[in-house]
Amino acid sequence: MYNIDDICDYIIFKTKIDEDLPLNHLKLQKILYYVQSWHLAFYDNTLFDGKFEAWVHGPVNRAIYNRFKVNKSLYSEITQEDILNKDIISIISEDTQIHIDSVLETYMPYSGAQLELMSHKETPWLHARKGFSNFQYCDVELDEDLIKSFFKKKLNAK
Repeated sequence: MYNIDDICDYIIFKTKIDEDLPLNHLKLQKILYYVQSWHLAFYDNTLFDGKFEAWVHGPVNRAIYNRFKVNKSLYSEITQEDILNKDIISIISEDTQIHIDSVLETYMPYSGAQLELMSHKETPWLHARKGFSNFQYCDVELDEDLIKSFFKKKLNAK
């Protein structure tokens, strides 16, 4: 299992250095969520440490939020200067790179706002937000078993 910061760095590396694609903090949070969700669906285990909470703007990992909150809002652009480990490619296995790259290929064409709306329609986020109004603070963790079963159903429907 990886440290979430390493997976975050790899995503920043791929989007900013390899391809120079737009990536703000909101979008990064959703990409991390989908990387973890699809890993649960394909491999029955988590790729990295860290849970996601059902925030107003969709699933958010608090550690990554805290990493960027000093200098970045949810809509601030993430840059290659935000990479903590400059040797990130040597740390991430080839199989993991392939997994992350496939998630990036699927979800990077969407904006952070589009990914937020997408996550708002999915059972794991809706379940965690049960009893909360649309704009009410919520830090309930998304259930990883529910994430796994939801994304496995999506996988099996293809």
